[in-house]
Amino acid sequence: MYGVILAGGSGTRFWPLSREEYPKQLLKISGNQTLIQATFSHVADLIPS
Repeated sequence: MYGVILAGGSGTRFWPLSREEYPKQLLKISGNQTLIQATFSHVADLIPS
């Protein structure tokens, strides 16, 4: 089984924090992890690396 994490977009949802140069996936919205790190942690619990 493979896990796929989709990331991308125009950066308008979390503007002005999220911009083209600093996408929302790299923001620490809640906690100490970026959104992509938190997503990976959730997926890693379901699918072994």
